[in-house]
Amino acid sequence: MSTELSAMLVEAGVITPEQSEQALNLVREKKKKFESVLVEIGAIQSEQELASFIGKHLKIGALRLSDVELNPDIVKLIPLDIARKFKVIAVSKINKTLLVAVSDPNNIYVLDAIKFITGCTVQPVISPESAIEKAIDLHYRDGGSLSDALADLDDSSGIEVVESDDGPTESDLMSQIQDKPLVKLVDSIIGDAIRMGASDIHFEMYERKIRVRYRIDGELQEMSPLPFKYRAAIVSRIKIMAELDISERRLPQDGRIKIKIAGRKVDLRVSCLPTIFGEKVVMRILDPQALKVDMTKLGFRKEDLSKFEKKIKSPFGIVLVTGPTGSGKTTTLYSALAQLNSIDVNIMTAEDPVEFNFEGINQVAVRSEIGLTFAAALRSFLRQDPDIVMVGEIRDAETAEIAIKAALTGHLVFSTLHTNDAPSSVTRLIDMGTPNYLVASATQLIMAQRMTKKICSNCKEEINLTPEVVESLNVPKEMLRGIRAFSGKGCSQCNNTGKSGRTGIYEVMPISAEIEKLILDKASDTEIRKVAMEEGMFTLRMAAVDKMKQGIISLEEVFAVTSA
Repeated sequence: MSTELSAMLVEAGVITPEQSEQALNLVREKKKKFESVLVEIGAIQSEQELASFIGKHLKIGALRLSDVELNPDIVKLIPLDIARKFKVIAVSKINKTLLVAVSDPNNIYVLDAIKFITGCTVQPVISPESAIEKAIDLHYRDGGSLSDALADLDDSSGIEVVESDDGPTESDLMSQIQDKPLVKLVDSIIGDAIRMGASDIHFEMYERKIRVRYRIDGELQEMSPLPFKYRAAIVSRIKIMAELDISERRLPQDGRIKIKIAGRKVDLRVSCLPTIFGEKVVMRILDPQALKVDMTKLGFRKEDLSKFEKKIKSPFGIVLVTGPTGSGKTTTLYSALAQLNSIDVNIMTAEDPVEFNFEGINQVAVRSEIGLTFAAALRSFLRQDPDIVMVGEIRDAETAEIAIKAALTGHLVFSTLHTNDAPSSVTRLIDMGTPNYLVASATQLIMAQRMTKKICSNCKEEINLTPEVVESLNVPKEMLRGIRAFSGKGCSQCNNTGKSGRTGIYEVMPISAEIEKLILDKASDTEIRKVAMEEGMFTLRMAAVDKMKQGIISLEEVFAVTSA
């Protein structure tokens, strides 16, 4: 269909022949959807724009699903497996006519199948495939919705636990947590969070309610509160899943749960912490499917990706990735290791904790309480004939010293630091006690990064920039030519946040001969930054402004994640 649609768009003057060729090549090379590729290369503003064009061409309606409130009973007239397989969703029903949003209106087979299943005349309207997928995720719930699970709890005729001053007894808890409605409730919360792409689930106990929040795209979003009377039972159910002690409610506990959902395995890291109204539980979702280890999809500028890939293929030296917690450092390092992982290379990592398992990479979980620190693990690695070593974080002088020496003795070393930008990492290593001449000779590249929220493509709109705002961006004047900015106004597809998904911004500083000389001369961060920029380095602010100009992130995000 992509070729025919592309020809149709070129003939109508919607895209150029060059854009058509570029898009079709990307579809073949990267196995992406044609519609999303057109948005990615800037040929069209949104997939909805393309749906509207196709609708006019085929003389059928085009529907923006985010503007419509769907009736769950009508949605479920089409079975979930049919909806997912053919990317269709029922929108409304008038008498015997069923309005169905479809991504491919030429698929006569699926329209006939829906007619047979529902007994209705089918009236198709076209909507973007991505919008239909989001609507399916929102309105179908495998194993029942969270609201259904809550209703089941209220309707259950089980005995309510009456707590003593010391809380429910262990036998009371065991009785309650085996109730099917409660099991279904906890399972529904976990399933919802995974489907919504959350990275964490928070259960927080307050005086009269249990607050549930999901961290989505780096921000906590509140879900439906849970009945307070089930607080001990919910926590205990999670503890049993994580093989923790349900009778211990005074001390923090940590555990792990392995589950299977929609045919894929997901790990949950569980942390329980006593608070004044009960135990707070945080579940970190480690979903391999959500992990992007393809460096071309992390948000690098083409020039920066080229610099980074060149340095990670060095036979020895150290590559440092810096940034605060949650800035995507581990994902970047995993992506680099995945690219280097081959049968003839011995890769060893020391991590705290090991978040994802990779076949072919020897991963060690650091346990400081028994003496297995980063430094101890790294020292042992060097007796294991490694080619490539990753140390989760350089926290102290001992780890820094061993990492630098490993880099100088023929090993490629990856690690992270907590610094604000790339040039200041040099000073940090020297402040730890590493001689400047070792830093200069061992370091191949230092990269700072941040995670930024992308504008929702469904509700994106251009905004006006005042001269004062443009001036406050504080970037080189050549970057201000043709500057523009966009913002998301909020819609149902992005939970009315105006944001959807995240991308990285990067400050990539290879250690050139000139920068090496500056390090040897004990130059300041400012001097190193000046030379790095003269050699082509984009600062984090410049990288953010570049993404703003492309309509990927908003103006407020530029100021939120970078400093001038």
